[in-house]
Amino acid sequence: MVRIPRASADAWHTGFGIAYLVLATNLMLTLAALPLVVLLATTRPSASWPALALAAVAATPGLSAAFAVFHRYTTQRSTDVLRTFWRAWAGSLRRSLALGGLTVGMVVVLVVDVAVLFGSTAGGLLTPVLVVLTLLVLATGLLALVAGVERPDARWRDLLRVALYLAVRRWYLTAASFLALVLLGGLFTLHPAWALGLAATPLLYAVWGNCRYSLRPVLTAEPARA
Repeated sequence: MVRIPRASADAWHTGFGIAYLVLATNLMLTLAALPLVVLLATTRPSASWPALALAAVAATPGLSAAFAVFHRYTTQRSTDVLRTFWRAWAGSLRRSLALGGLTVGMVVVLVVDVAVLFGSTAGGLLTPVLVVLTLLVLATGLLALVAGVERPDARWRDLLRVALYLAVRRWYLTAASFLALVLLGGLFTLHPAWALGLAATPLLYAVWGNCRYSLRPVLTAEPARA
């Protein structure tokens, strides 16, 4: 008779810890981004984009807090999600809102320009440039948000400059992060409960890991403040 090996106590502890990390972080993210979630689930983006833009800015501190949870788990194996999340949310509130406002504002301007120029001769020439600029703005904002968690003592001007440079230099990691975000968005469109309940944390962890690896040249080994 083949004996099935029993899982050790450490294995069970690790498994439950990861499950709790995923479920609790998903719940905290949903709460922190609740206005955005409600608008996405109940309205048409083409009609409610001004409200969606404001809600996206308001959701930025929640994303920063989730990155702080990932950092603490990776560096310290801490699964104290609730305290880490909300301390990081409060600690990064002003800076995250500023970065979110800058990023979302620039994206809105670029997307509106694309819509206005659509179908015109100038649009055919400028649309590819505007799309590339939009992707650069999103990538820079995302990397800067991760860098702000990893290096809370750094100036945002320096973080933005480094984030822009590394987003382009390590474009393959940037592309992988965008792919994870697209998968999360597609899953939310099809099955919002699955996206928010299970998939958000693993996919965002992949985004955070890609961004953190991209930022390795400028990061130290010191833990982020949470």
